[in-house]
Amino acid sequence: MGSVIIEAKNVSVEFVTGDLRNIGLKEFVMRKLTGNYKIEKFSAVNDVSFEILHGDMLGIIGTNGAGKSTLLKVVTGIMRPSKGRVTVNGKIAALLELASGFDPDLNLKENAYLRGAMLGYTREFMDKKYPEILAFSELEEFEQRPFKQLSSGMKSRIAFSIASMVEPEILILDEVLSVGDGAFREKSEEKMREIIDKGKATILVSHSLAQIRRMCNKVLWLDHGKQMAFGNTDKICDEYQEFLDKRKSEKKKKHSDI
Repeated sequence: MGSVIIEAKNVSVEFVTGDLRNIGLKEFVMRKLTGNYKIEKFSAVNDVSFEILHGDMLGIIGTNGAGKSTLLKVVTGIMRPSKGRVTVNGKIAALLELASGFDPDLNLKENAYLRGAMLGYTREFMDKKYPEILAFSELEEFEQRPFKQLSSGMKSRIAFSIASMVEPEILILDEVLSVGDGAFREKSEEKMREIIDKGKATILVSHSLAQIRRMCNKVLWLDHGKQMAFGNTDKICDEYQEFLDKRKSEKKKKHSDI
């Protein structure tokens, strides 16, 4: 059994909503003194626990609003949990938002070095790796093109290439492999398997159950922030598909009754 690389224990994330979001300090104090305010809390993630070992690839599934992206932000350290804790043993390269960290006015090459610096890599390291990154992305002819002129598919290619080529210990992808043409998706999946074979750990968020079944050995299913299941890929994907089919059938029946 491999060593633990990520451990989440009873993680919860709550957001405060209500009357106090858009008022100044003076009005906040006055309302608090008079009791004329209302606070509501929204639970984006509620008591989630899981464990990833070296060599694991965890798939996170759930409908929109399930809390998947919020949980990833906790794992990467972008956000602190309201309760619980996450322990990470290794360097993370995360692709949560494809366009984040890129300067629209710089060209593709300059942005590759910028992203590399943000991930903590030296110029010498990037000098060595950049030709490999560019070749993998298949964007050689666009190397000097301003980033803002690239399509979303091209941006996803270079972002994925940088994250995977710099050899992270932990790679986190949020719907990244669903962007781009079929040939590049297939090549990206092969690269992911290469990373896994080297004993790294990966987290993949995807709406494609077929992709999750192909690539992941563990699955975490979230629904409205709650942990529905964690464990065997095929078993949980089967249960999730039944859940989706049932919900679709209920919606269809509801519309037919109107």
